[in-house]
Parts: sequence; structure tokens; C-alpha cells
Amino acid sequence: STDFPRVKQLADHVYSFEQIDPSKRTVTVNNLIVITTDGVLIAESQGTAANTKLLIDAVAKLTPQPIKYVVVGSEHGDHTGGIAAFPAGVTYFAHPFSAPRIKQPTEPVTDKKVITMGGTEIDVLFLGRAHTGGDLEVYVPREQILFMSEVFSNRIFPSMANGYPTEWVATLKKAEQMDVRYFVPAHGFVDSAAIMREEEQNYRLALERIIAEGTRLHDAGTSIDNATTGARFEPYDGWTRAANNAYAGLKRVYMELDGQVR
Repeated sequence: STDFPRVKQLADHVYSFEQIDPSKRTVTVNNLIVITTDGVLIAESQGTAANTKLLIDAVAKLTPQPIKYVVVGSEHGDHTGGIAAFPAGVTYFAHPFSAPRIKQPTEPVTDKKVITMGGTEIDVLFLGRAHTGGDLEVYVPREQILFMSEVFSNRIFPSMANGYPTEWVATLKKAEQMDVRYFVPAHGFVDSAAIMREEEQNYRLALERIIAEGTRLHDAGTSIDNATTGARFEPYDGWTRAANNAYAGLKRVYMELDGQVR
């Protein structure tokens, strides 16, 4: 689309970057850009080197400051495929669970890493297992902005194939308890702060619905192969990729109930 890539100012010196991922076709992959007088921190890469270069170009238009830090929020290819396009000398942060799947050497964040750049505090957080076993978030406390990575996608049916269903809900609830004005998703459009707050809650409700439906069907003895037919996901069945992601989500709920999610 001609609307992308799109840069949106969320606060003074804090921006989001949205770009259509070639593997996802209609879905954006999003980044957070935090600009300080002592360099730039970026949350997430893009899926291709070309898209990462567009991100780097966008940063260069906003500031002459160099990119110092890149936080790997999700290890998946649509977020890491273009990571090698970042300039030499960048420090990468990743959760130890995700680190082996990333080409670049990373510094570990297992709980919380506080970075102070030019008087700006930026917190790299692990709020719990969710979409993967190593999801990281980026929080800018003064601006009350929380980049959620793949813990939150805007109106995209949850992709739970590698997820931790009940822990994922707990992670979202933990984020909701924080002092957050702006929830920024990994996928889907970055809208106003008020809309993003509502959509973060809708996303949690969608996850809760998948868990409830999976539990109901599992307890009724419905085989996983027949579960999708019997599952009721309204109103979330109208979300992007619902048909693609429903089966894997129910299967993961079944696995968790059967003690197969470690």
C-alpha cells in the first residue's frame, strides 16, 4: 500500500514505524523508535533487509543520532529476518529463550534492564511467557508508552502455535497494571492512545475466548480435529487471519490442559 511505511509520533522523541511485511501481505510489522540526545533505541527489526533499511532511513530523517540499541521483542522471522541490515556496533538485547534463534550476538534480559540514554529512561522488560517463551517489551516510563511486541496485535486473531495460553493472558494483565498511556502492538495499525488501550483489552478478551472455547470442547471430549468446527469465536472470528490461526490456538489450549506445554 502507498500508505506504508508509516511513521507516527507518539510523544516527544518517541515514534512508531509500521511497514507491510511481504510474508504477511496485508499485515504490518511495527517498531518503536526512542530518540535521545545520546543515541537511538529501536524495538524490533523488520522481516527483510529492505524493510529494515526503510526503518533506518526513517530514523535518519528524524534525527542525526546513531542507532545504539535494538531490542528483539520476538524471535520470529517477520521480526528478525532483516536484523543484519542494522549498522555495525549496535548492541542487541534478547531474552535467553530467544537468543539461540537470532543471528546477532545479544545481551540477555531475563526480567528488567534499565537503559538511561541522554536523561531518558528506557526499560526492557520480560513480563512473562506469551506469544513465545521469550517475549520482551520496551517501556518508556516518562511518556507512559509500552511497546508490547507480539504480546499484543491489533485486531489480528491470536497466533498461539508457540504460545503459552494462560500465561499469555497473565502477561497482558500485568501490562494493564502498569502506568501505561499508549499500548503499541507488533502487528496491526497503530491508532490513537485511547483506541490502542481498548484494542489491547479486546486482544486479551480474544485470547480468553479461545481458551474458554478450547477448554469447553476439550472437556466435552471433542477431538482436536473436530474442535474448530464446534468453536464459537464471535466477534473475534471476523479478525484478520482467524481462519488461519484458529486450529493452532485450540490445539495449544488442548496441549496446555493435557500438561504438554512446558
